[in-house]
Amino acid sequence: MCYTNFNDIIHSIINMDADVITIENSKSNQKLLSVFREGVKYGAGIGPGVDDIHSPKIPSTEEIAYRINKMLSVLETDILWVNPDCDLKTRKYTEVKPALSNMVAVAKLLRTQLANAK
Repeated sequence: MCYTNFNDIIHSIINMDADVITIENSKSNQKLLSVFREGVKYGAGIGPGVDDIHSPKIPSTEEIAYRINKMLSVLETDILWVNPDCDLKTRKYTEVKPALSNMVAVAKLLRTQLANAK
């Protein structure tokens, strides 16, 4: 879901019984995750975008790790899906490939760290 009042419709989303939802997140500076800080429980998967794909800037692994860790302060590890924000089709391959490579590298690293912490 891009650019929606996610917090206003969260209960309708929960009632949809979707397995996973994806939401715009990076441009809103994670504002859309505030509903989870307020105690709403969502048991299905959620993929808040970790990268503003509308920008040609390739995010560093540090930037992506920071964003994912912010998400993990609100979401349970078992429901978080790591993905970019929408509209990959608007970027050139030379921009998309390194951005996705960084995202995958960070996801793998954090999964290993989380598994070792258990």
